[in-house]
Amino acid sequence: MIDPTDPFFAPLWRRIVIVALCLGWALFEVATGSPGWALMFGAAGAYAAFKLLGPGYRRAHEDKDKNDG
Repeated sequence: MIDPTDPFFAPLWRRIVIVALCLGWALFEVATGSPGWALMFGAAGAYAAFKLLGPGYRRAHEDKDKNDG
């Protein structure tokens, strides 16, 4: 779903904004009483955090470097 090796995701600020928007919207849904939507956006935010900020991002770039070199 999310390709962390895409050049669009190279700047750190973009990756942080995407994760913050997903998790922020999940909090908004909790506040408005929609637990189903909150769960969906929370899961999307957690997935985005893993792929763009966590070990998923580092692993994808290590694999890309091995394949390029």
